[in-house]
Amino acid sequence: MSDTTTLRTQEHTSEAERTREAEEETVCPECGGRLETDSEHGEVVCSDCGLVVEEDAVDRGPEWRAFDASERDSKSRVGAPTTKMMHDKGLSTNIGWQDKDAYGNSLSSRQRQKMQRLRTWNERFRTRDSKERNLKQALGEIDRMSSALGLPENVRETASVIYRRALAENLLPGRSIEGVATAAVYAAARQAGVPRSLDEISVVSRVDRMELTRTYRYIVRELNLEIAPADPESYIPRFASDLELSDEVERRARDLVEDGREAGLLSGKSPVGLAAAAVYAAALLCNEKVTQSEVSEVASISEVTIRNRYKELLEAAEVITA
Repeated sequence: MSDTTTLRTQEHTSEAERTREAEEETVCPECGGRLETDSEHGEVVCSDCGLVVEEDAVDRGPEWRAFDASERDSKSRVGAPTTKMMHDKGLSTNIGWQDKDAYGNSLSSRQRQKMQRLRTWNERFRTRDSKERNLKQALGEIDRMSSALGLPENVRETASVIYRRALAENLLPGRSIEGVATAAVYAAARQAGVPRSLDEISVVSRVDRMELTRTYRYIVRELNLEIAPADPESYIPRFASDLELSDEVERRARDLVEDGREAGLLSGKSPVGLAAAAVYAAALLCNEKVTQSEVSEVASISEVTIRNRYKELLEAAEVITA
């Protein structure tokens, strides 16, 4: 048999196998009935016997529904989702800085010059007025401080919304952009239940503590923000994690804070100091080695505060358990 005949035979065989596989994919393996795709439940089901051949299929369509062409056009979208963390909500075009084309090849000197001019004009168009320039600077500050403080993305988004509201209600005259941005980050962190102390905020901010507290009170009052008083328990997980303490210490620290709350010890006390003292006392009770200076460095408070508060917490716990 010649090589040509052999190749033709192999081609016919492979074609027949592909046809048979395609038929098997559309036919029920049990009864031979026709298979139908249920996109709503992500299943492939036999229309005759009801056998579920495939389940948990990935729906590659859009998450929205449209009932006519105009509604489909209005809902259809491309690109990244909008975000409040950018002054233009992420809708504008960004020109890369690498000076390379789509294939990774370097641009010529004339093309580089042209791209640089395009970047300049693109930046000018993105910030057309003073409000947009203000917003761009403030949102950059919010992102920088949030990164330094290790805050999650939802806190950054909330802080951006707070600053946008302050800008829309004309609360910025007489106050610095950095001050209002810092106050927005502090408020957003407290709202999200991952608060940072004023000292921690002051370290990464470009404003002093006095301006921060003054601006924060003003923003909260004018925007009617609902922010609950800081709870010492919200600081405990972060302190315990930074000190590499066990879960048992964290649970014991929470119990100490709860005992102090029942004894009326939390009123008028700094929540950061109480949380740090509870972590230190819990570590002693669980026989885990940690010093007051280490706790003081993590919590950014003095050792004197830790000594005073942890004695009070232990006394309150003994009173509760007695």
